[in-house]
Amino acid sequence: MDVAEYIESFKVELKREVNQDLKKGIIAFANSDGGTIYVGIEDNNNIVGVDDPDDTMVQIGNMIRDGIKPDLTAYTSIDAVSEQGKIIVRVSILRGAKRPYHLADKGLKPSGVFIRHGVSSVPATDESIRQMLRDSDGVTFDKSRCLNQELTFSYTRNYFADVNVSLTDNNMRTLHLLDSDGYYTNTALLLSDQCEHSIKCAVYEGSSKEKFKARKEFYGSILKQMEEAYDYISLNNNQNSTFDGLKRIDHPDYPSEAIREALLNAIIHRDYDYSGSIIINVYDNRMEFISIGGLVKGITIVDIMNGVSQPRNMMIANIFYRLELIESYGTGIQKIMESYKKASIKPIIQPAPASFVVTLPKLETSKNSQLTPETQENEVIEIIKQKGFVTRQDVEQFFNISKYPAIAFLNKMINDGKIIKIGAARSVKYVIKNLNCY
Repeated sequence: MDVAEYIESFKVELKREVNQDLKKGIIAFANSDGGTIYVGIEDNNNIVGVDDPDDTMVQIGNMIRDGIKPDLTAYTSIDAVSEQGKIIVRVSILRGAKRPYHLADKGLKPSGVFIRHGVSSVPATDESIRQMLRDSDGVTFDKSRCLNQELTFSYTRNYFADVNVSLTDNNMRTLHLLDSDGYYTNTALLLSDQCEHSIKCAVYEGSSKEKFKARKEFYGSILKQMEEAYDYISLNNNQNSTFDGLKRIDHPDYPSEAIREALLNAIIHRDYDYSGSIIINVYDNRMEFISIGGLVKGITIVDIMNGVSQPRNMMIANIFYRLELIESYGTGIQKIMESYKKASIKPIIQPAPASFVVTLPKLETSKNSQLTPETQENEVIEIIKQKGFVTRQDVEQFFNISKYPAIAFLNKMINDGKIIKIGAARSVKYVIKNLNCY
């Protein structure tokens, strides 16, 4: 190379001597399009050489092996070159196959990952790091290396222990929580205490979002989110009772199997490349489970209904199978539909380009569906005789109906002259208008 060609550029960097910045330059070239670093040349092209070429090459080799991860030795070469009677050291770096490369003591964050920008080696942004991970791994989100390599697994370790599954390093590799280079994967992130995703639940009054009763958000390992979200939803799955002779029969608002499968489906199949939360909306007449990410390419709604499954997050699906949370792939939607086999209204499955929505309708109890309007009114009269009054909430629970149908039912009885309303606001009660008639 002519002296005039020793000029810093996108693919050339000059160093007077070995220093810690040398590692940044090597990383930047490996993360970009490769390049060459010359040690023993000043920025102004003045060749000063190195005093001990062999020692310099050993220092650089140690830097690459011990200070940079993943292993970059196969993509670098170090040799000595004579120039103007002086010896300089040439470090040639190829574009690496396991980008992003980073400082071993900094990890996969901007302070540890560098790229080439003009004639400088600059910190990479979080987004460029993610893009390098996607490009170099060429795999799905759950198999990719995680940006955060400082993960803990308090909840997951306890959960695994409860089902007699160990979480040793070997098992973490088998479950793909660790990759072949010993990095935590995004599967590990999802199971860690540091999981960045969440589940949001909202309970609304009525059948619209005009007024909500409560909302709650769940964080941490997706196993923790799953358990806590299921418990919270179950609190809103009211039990209603009817009687067959002396036998009491309990009727939940929603089949517990359907709730379980809808929740698992949202967690296993959502697109974790996006940061949005899984949304669960609870209305008086339905539950909605909304997860980010439509159907996997090549799969149709007909395929889903027939039990065909292509998990977006295969590693997560495998772990849930190992934990016996799912029996086999592709059965979740079928189980939901089966749980409504005897119901007059069925769940609605709505895939969209960027979301997947499962809507569970509230079940109708046999009490409400079998009684005629006249019989229902007589039932209310009997309650009033026993209790002295009836409230709107009593009617809602007794006939398994929501607020507004209950109000309409009571207003009709008022208009028919059978009952009257006493009190105001929350103390409203309904009593028989003329008890002597009954």
